[in-house]
Amino acid sequence: MTAKANEIVVKTVADEITTRLAGLTSRRTADLRGVRREYSKHLAKAPAKTVVELAMRLLDRPGFEHRLLSYELVAHHREALGSLRARSLSLFGQGIASWGAVDSFACYLAGPAWRERQVPDRLIRRWAASADRWWRRAAVVSTVPLNNKARGGRGDTPRTLDICRILVGDRDDMVVKALSWALRELAKRDAGAASAFLAEHRASLANRVLREVGNKLATGLKNPRGSSRA
Repeated sequence: MTAKANEIVVKTVADEITTRLAGLTSRRTADLRGVRREYSKHLAKAPAKTVVELAMRLLDRPGFEHRLLSYELVAHHREALGSLRARSLSLFGQGIASWGAVDSFACYLAGPAWRERQVPDRLIRRWAASADRWWRRAAVVSTVPLNNKARGGRGDTPRTLDICRILVGDRDDMVVKALSWALRELAKRDAGAASAFLAEHRASLANRVLREVGNKLATGLKNPRGSSRA
């Protein structure tokens, strides 16, 4: 397929998806995923380049629903996901400015690409050191696919804690919540390492992290019934 023909295909499919989204009576995630599954089937044999270009075009359109489909179309196309590198991830991350956008980006694209070593550790460390709260959250949430079995995680204590150490003293609520999530996922794989991290950084970690991760280690639950949330 020539570049011009590919461009026409990408625009046509993007327009179709936008029309389908506009026609939905509900914006529930389940309804959005119904559209995504349909197009994932159509694109199953499409080149990675075509899928990535389509996803980028959707990302330029307004509304979280376009962003979600952009990320999920790539995440459910093995070759497209496997083609991601630092530059393409940075482009896909443009405009992340809510926990939903960040978590979709990190769980569907950034985390899996990092897990498979398609991007270097220094990229995620750079995000963790960003002045932008959303990129710092993206760095932490990117550790979740390293450890979460349902997301393909095989367990990676060193890389998880490398990012968590950078942000132990961060008090932005979005980052604190992400740090708790990251350590709770690690606790499922390596409880000893998660416990040792809490002990080592007890004086620096936010109370939420200490409480929720401590609860997870002790009971298997973030907030067991009857526990204090102070």
